Amino acid sequence: MIDQQVIFMITGGAALTMLVLGGGFIGLFLYNRPKVLRRRRIEQVGSIGSVEAGSADKAENRRQRRIREKVKQLEESGEKKSRIEAIRELILQAGMDIDISTYFIFSAVVGIASALGALAGGLPLYQAGLAFLIGGLWLPRYVLRSRAKGRQAKFTKHFADAIDLIVRGIRSGLPINECFNVVAREFDPPLGEEFRLLVEGQNLGLTIEDLMAKGILRLPTAEYKFFAIVIQIQRQTGGNLAETLANLSSVLRERKKMRDKAQAMASEAKASAGIIGSLPFVVGTLLSIVNPAYIATLFTTDTGNMLIAGGLFWMFLGTMAMRSMINFDM
Repeated sequence: MIDQQVIFMITGGAALTMLVLGGGFIGLFLYNRPKVLRRRRIEQVGSIGSVEAGSADKAENRRQRRIREKVKQLEESGEKKSRIEAIRELILQAGMDIDISTYFIFSAVVGIASALGALAGGLPLYQAGLAFLIGGLWLPRYVLRSRAKGRQAKFTKHFADAIDLIVRGIRSGLPINECFNVVAREFDPPLGEEFRLLVEGQNLGLTIEDLMAKGILRLPTAEYKFFAIVIQIQRQTGGNLAETLANLSSVLRERKKMRDKAQAMASEAKASAGIIGSLPFVVGTLLSIVNPAYIATLFTTDTGNMLIAGGLFWMFLGTMAMRSMINFDM
């Protein structure tokens, strides 16, 4: 008869192999998905103007080539950054007035406090180390990303209205710099603040290209990239700026409609994902109330701790996979 310890070792090895293979597959999928979407978007942009045009469309084709070049430059500027540069840009996007050394000091303090709290609660050393990693590495970056996403959402919410205001100012005869100044006065941060920086930078003699490149670092939204491309191409090729910005405003509003429609269609899937993700915790809480001795085995034995760790790991992978499938990047 096979020893139970051998069976446990074989079962544990098989489960560990499935965890590693499944985690590697899902991690590879989540890692490559942004690159695939970026390549697909560049190919779609590159397909513009591929149809042969007559001599009357040569100027438009040159304009489209310049737009494609600007889009590729913006896409390539976000690649191959070191971890320090990525954190520094994340602080800039979050709108926080701190330097990189302050961020690392804060991360270390939070990590040490989390580990000491875990040890004070009677948790083993490896769980205290896990608490240190979560509190020192994951939590500060999560806070920065949340603040950055909040600023980007506030910027995008009224960006089309700001462009309409610029269009009305241009049509009434105001220069573009004065239109930017009106937007800076009329809108709250970060939208008004961003246009204020554009006005002050031009007053100091900086070029609009450099100012908008810095603005994209602070607010890397697709809407602001569109606006930067339109302004830069317009300065190079000329034309009716008011009409071009009016068309851009229409495009941004249609994008917002499409995004809202996609979010409404995905709301059912998000609700299902929330219910599925919370169900194990709800059932575990109810079992601990009804029969504490039954559920305590998971917390008082090594096998139970391994099962909890494996379950949490698989729940994390499943949650990330569902999140990647139901969040649409537009």
